[in-house]
Amino acid sequence: MRRALVLTDEAARHPFLASLPAHVRMTEEEAAVKPRRPGRILNDLRDFAAAYSACFIATSLYIA
Repeated sequence: MRRALVLTDEAARHPFLASLPAHVRMTEEEAAVKPRRPGRILNDLRDFAAAYSACFIATSLYIA
């Protein structure tokens, strides 16, 4: 017996759209209503600072 890897949604009205997850098929209005996580920007800044620091240190060690 074969089973699909992704559950389908009959409201999508197209086989390809039915195979996509619900968050991919959201309209712009639905996405605007979706609440944001409060610490998301701080996490992004921390990740950026870590990547920038690692690249700066690696470049400095290569030049020196």
